[in-house]
Parts: sequence; C-alpha cells; structure tokens
Amino acid sequence: MSGKDNDFIVKSLLENDLYKFSMWQALLHSHPGARAEYSFVCRNKPEYPLSELADGVNRELDHLCTLLFTQDELDYLGRLSYIKDDFVDYLTVFRFQRHFVEVEAAGDDLFVRASGPLLHVMGFEIYVLYIISELYFKRFGSAGVIEEARRRLFAKIEYLRGEIDSSGTPFIFFDFGLRRRYSGAWHREVVETFARELPDCFKGTSDVLLAKDMGLAPVGTMAHEYMQAFQAFGIRLRDFQKAALEAWVQEFRGDLGTALTDVIGIDAFLADFDLYFAKLFDGLRHDSGDPYEWGEKVIAHYKKLRVDPKTKRLVFSDGLDIPTAVAIYRHFRGRIQISFGIGTNLTNDTPVSALNIVMKMKSCNGQPVAKISDSPGKTTGADPTFMAYLRQVFNMRA
Repeated sequence: MSGKDNDFIVKSLLENDLYKFSMWQALLHSHPGARAEYSFVCRNKPEYPLSELADGVNRELDHLCTLLFTQDELDYLGRLSYIKDDFVDYLTVFRFQRHFVEVEAAGDDLFVRASGPLLHVMGFEIYVLYIISELYFKRFGSAGVIEEARRRLFAKIEYLRGEIDSSGTPFIFFDFGLRRRYSGAWHREVVETFARELPDCFKGTSDVLLAKDMGLAPVGTMAHEYMQAFQAFGIRLRDFQKAALEAWVQEFRGDLGTALTDVIGIDAFLADFDLYFAKLFDGLRHDSGDPYEWGEKVIAHYKKLRVDPKTKRLVFSDGLDIPTAVAIYRHFRGRIQISFGIGTNLTNDTPVSALNIVMKMKSCNGQPVAKISDSPGKTTGADPTFMAYLRQVFNMRA
C-alpha cells in the first residue's frame, strides 16, 4: 500500500463486520435481483455539525470505490467453513460503484443515501459509519485522548480480573466496535490488548480484517436488514420471520446459528420460533429492550418447547459496557450459555462522547420495511402506514 493510500480510512475491503459477509452470501443465493435503499441517521447530538464532514466523506467514498479484495483476503474468506466458493468468486470481481451512494450537507445534518441493487448497497453501511466516526474524532485532536482511553482500557482489564472467577462459568466477550470506533489504530490496539491480557475471556472480533491479522475468531451472524428484507420478498407478511430463518438454515446448514430477535419485538419473534427453529439454531442475540426480561422469556420459551436451555446460547449486544455485561452474566450463568458482544465502550471510550450513528434499510424492492424494536428509540421505518399494518399483522400495541 502506498503512503498516499495510507492516508485514507478504509485500507481493506475485508475491514467489515462478519455478518455483512454472511448476509451478503445468503442474499446472493436467495434474492440476487433485489434492490434496496439505506439511509444514515445520527441518534445523538454531536459536538459540531456533521454537515462539515461531507467533503471528507465524499473523498473517502471515492477511495473506497477503487478498492478490490486481495487474493490473500479472498483465500482467508475461502477457508471459513461457511463461506462458499461461488461467493468468493463473486468477491473476486466485486468493486463498489460510486453512483450508488450519495453524500451531501443538509443544514447542520449529514445526508447519506445508498440506493440500488441490494447485493451492492448493503455493503456500504459499515464503511460509511466508521468513516464518519473517524473523521469526526480527528477534529478534536489526539492530545491526551489516547492516554485517557488507554487508562480506561486497562481499568476494564483489571476490573474483569477482579470480578470473574475463572473456575466457574466462563465470561466470554467479543469486540463489536468497528462501526463507531475512535480510529483504526486505536481499534487494533484495543483488540490486541484484550487478546493478550484476557485470552480466557476475549474470544474474537466482528472485524474480519483484525480477526485475520491476529488469528482470532471472526464473530457475527445476521443483522436486522436481513430479516427486514424478507418483509418485501413477496412472502405473506405474517410469515416473513419464518421465511428468513428457514432461508438462513438452508444456506448455512448449522453454521452461524445465532438468530436476531428484535426486528418486530421478542414476543412476536418467539411466536414464530417454534421447536423446529429452537433445535436448529444454537441461540439468540439480544439487541434491544430489558436484557433480564428478554433472557427470562427466552429461557421460559426453551423450557416450554422441552429444549434444555443449557444447550443453547444467549448473546447480549445492546449498548453494553463491562460492568453491565458482568451483571447480566451473574444473573444467567449456570442456567444457559452466555456471551457478550461489546462495541463502542471498547473501541471509543474516550473523553469525547461517541456518535450514536446507524445506517438502516428504508425500503426493499420498492416497498417500505421497518424494525419495531423492544427499545422505542431503536424503532426505524419511514412509512407510518406500513408500520401500523405491521403492528396489526403481529397484534402489537402501538
């Protein structure tokens, strides 16, 4: 890589979350002709207008659209048991097309929209998010920031050493912090430090490039967009969750067996998650709502289906910090397998507040899609009529 290329934030197309690759493969095989639209949202108030980043984001995306997967990266993906040869072949010739993503300033806000073939535009999300996050934090300067971040990192490590009894149920956590990280260099240092200092607890990262470079497990399965897309695939709306789960099972045949539960809330999910799916999936991921209530509902559901909860896993990933994860661990340990995906609190715990940014699917195949989260602030959907209909179909209260 040239020094000039080194100035850009995205240095490798492999630096993406694993679930982007797994969903990408699944949708390539099941719905290769689908089209979609994604839009960027900042959920909190930044220290300065994000509109000021528009030129920088455009420059970074121009560079992103020049990148190709290297042979070494393709070989790595091909060695993962769940990645199929034809998908690797597809990635061999894949290049992002700039005309599918647009960025502009809109008052104080930053407008980012990706629209086009689903197999193409779904890939922009994570790159856009960490580009924006890193450009934002560059404006504050680094004096004293990394020193304080490093102090907080080692405080986390000492806390875990003091709180976790290694002779009992293991406390297992992963890095899920790519999208809102402070910087690429700091992200790499965080992951290297946890892997070195807490090898019995820290078991992997969602960042596929870091997993490759450090010999760690890449971690992730599916995101909301995968389930949401099935709302627009011509399936009876009442059956979209079951269709999405079935397609996942057929694609991965036992690998990547953690399902996401909160596209339309845990209660509606469990109504569809019958004995068939409960036996086929290894576990479930929590990403909104009260984690204790959610976990108790899932354990009760497994027991109702006569499935031993101790054979299944809960993955908690909703805005966690280390003490919160430890408290959840203590509540559920010994009753069901548990692990934690921790994001921003690992990779962007600095004196400057992190951005709460997302880039979500708005429509698929010309139809609106929605997420009705167990946390109201995470609900997304641009079409109130469709959201009302979705609630009605699943007997959900407004």
